[in-house]
Amino acid sequence: MLKRHTQVLTTVLRLLDMSLAFAAWELAYHLRFFWVNLPNALMIPSHSEYLKAAIFVVVLTGFVFSLSGIYSLQKVVRPIKELYHLIKGSFTILLLTLLAAFFYRDFSFSRVHILYFLICFLILLFISRLISKASLRWLHNRGAYTEHILLIGNGITVKKFIERLNQLKSLGIVLKGVVETNECQNSVVPANIPRLGKIDQLNQIIQANHIDQVFIALSLDEQHYLTGLKELLAEQWVDVKIIPELGTFRTLHTEVESFDDMPIITIIQSPMSGWNKILKRLLDISGSFLVILLFSPLMLLITILIKLSSSGPAIYGQERMGLDGRKFRALKFRSMHVDAESQTGAVWASENDERRTELGIFLRNYSLDELPQLFNVFKGEMSLVGPRPERPIFIEQFKTEIPNYMLRHKVKAGITGWAQINGWRGNTSLEKRIEFDLYYIERWSIWFDIKILFLTLFRGFFDPNAY
Repeated sequence: MLKRHTQVLTTVLRLLDMSLAFAAWELAYHLRFFWVNLPNALMIPSHSEYLKAAIFVVVLTGFVFSLSGIYSLQKVVRPIKELYHLIKGSFTILLLTLLAAFFYRDFSFSRVHILYFLICFLILLFISRLISKASLRWLHNRGAYTEHILLIGNGITVKKFIERLNQLKSLGIVLKGVVETNECQNSVVPANIPRLGKIDQLNQIIQANHIDQVFIALSLDEQHYLTGLKELLAEQWVDVKIIPELGTFRTLHTEVESFDDMPIITIIQSPMSGWNKILKRLLDISGSFLVILLFSPLMLLITILIKLSSSGPAIYGQERMGLDGRKFRALKFRSMHVDAESQTGAVWASENDERRTELGIFLRNYSLDELPQLFNVFKGEMSLVGPRPERPIFIEQFKTEIPNYMLRHKVKAGITGWAQINGWRGNTSLEKRIEFDLYYIERWSIWFDIKILFLTLFRGFFDPNAY
């Protein structure tokens, strides 16, 4: 329903943004070569080359803005979030345009012109969004392009849906009220939401309030009303939607699809499928290869120092659990004495742990002991970014003690991650770590990975909890 209601709006915005990219490119051309400087006419570059480049920029804008999710519902209804992603998308277009201009040898484009383009484009985007939102308000105030919604139910799902609907008023989606079941003595519906009557008055309520969409959000105790609702709504012309009550299920990338006319709701799934999986793997391969090349002298030096300072191998593999519960051997520089767990068994490292070597203390403090895991990433056993891999013996304990713990294995384990750069590693709260891991999985994008990698440069190497 929400996607269909916003289809026209997002299509208009997409075409508008591509038109603005063309306009900004042309405006930047005149600004650079005619208005700012007073050039010799012979020095003005060919407009035809810039016109061909404008077509490239227009197509690039469509792709980048679409892939960045600028037209997704949550960004369209939140101005600050939309503005942030417009700026980020515009800078991405700038960088890709500069890259294309660098490799295009048939003509030399003005770098100043491309900078002018960015400035003009951002200004036009900002003005267009203000005008678009003002135009939508004008239309909605006159009753145009609106959807009138009726909710049926009395449970917590109704309350949650009402909270989300409040964010959609700017799109013309209007909640006319709620029809509660007879079991409404424990109602959780906010007091400011109109109660329009009982279920047996449904036909009159729909007609009196000009309802377009009916949402059925029955709690588990109210499911027996479905049969009667089906018969009543069969007499109406409204669209009917069902919001399932999922109880205590923790959802992860939910999706609704149709299989041979049978609706299927996916409650838990990994975000790493299709192009997402390919993009993340390309980032892992290229990133790990470059970092291995960059740090190979340091890794060689650490290997020599470990061999000189203590007996035993320089690198060892420890069994960890990764994507979908698959086990692998995570490589690390040895930072403890050989057979460190022969007396204690599998235990977490602690502050002032006597099992560590002198060199190992330094390696652990700066997370240098984990550099060999770059080879795990290159092989595909790990990722550059993801939840930290844990040992299976600990997972058997945590999965029964910590709710939703196993959901972190819906993506590959990572060298760095959202929990790690926020300080949740070592002997810190496991609950908070899982909370941050699930936040990462739920909101995963290739840009989120790049952001985490960037922040790792400033936060991720020295950690007071890494011992």
